[in-house]
Amino acid sequence: MGVTSVVACLLPAPTTAYPDAQLLAIYRAASTIAMVGASPTWNRPSYFVMRYLQQKGFRVIPVNPRATGSRILGEEVYPDVEAVPVPVDVVVVFRRPDEVPAIATSAVAVGARTLWLQLGIRSPEGATIARLAGLTVIEDRCMKIEYGRLSGELAWSGVNTRVITSRRPRPIR
Repeated sequence: MGVTSVVACLLPAPTTAYPDAQLLAIYRAASTIAMVGASPTWNRPSYFVMRYLQQKGFRVIPVNPRATGSRILGEEVYPDVEAVPVPVDVVVVFRRPDEVPAIATSAVAVGARTLWLQLGIRSPEGATIARLAGLTVIEDRCMKIEYGRLSGELAWSGVNTRVITSRRPRPIR
């Protein structure tokens, strides 16, 4: 019998490139992040990303209409971006691409500076809405992965970043 290989999780290769300086500027300028599609379930990607970003000093406010009124990782959940009662710097999206234009419109309405679409999410219409209003748009990238890469944490944990170093991770902010 032949040997077969099984791929547990195959993510598409990112199709966009952003200068490290641009990503660093986003992290350094941000203090409050609205996470659209935040999940109260501990083993969902949005939960991991939210916890990680909180540990890095960001305030992450969960947005999830099905969990409104509850709390995720100590933060009250809101039904939409416009219901968040504090200024939002970054709106990060864990939703389907067809939902992004409405989310982009909300990001513009609350005065966010960045619309960040998670891995595998691209929306030309949503990106256009945000860019025309002056927002920075990042598509098909993970805030957790990019922060880890830029701070050196990924290299430190053995992920192939093509950088060999024994230096400890450096904080971005």
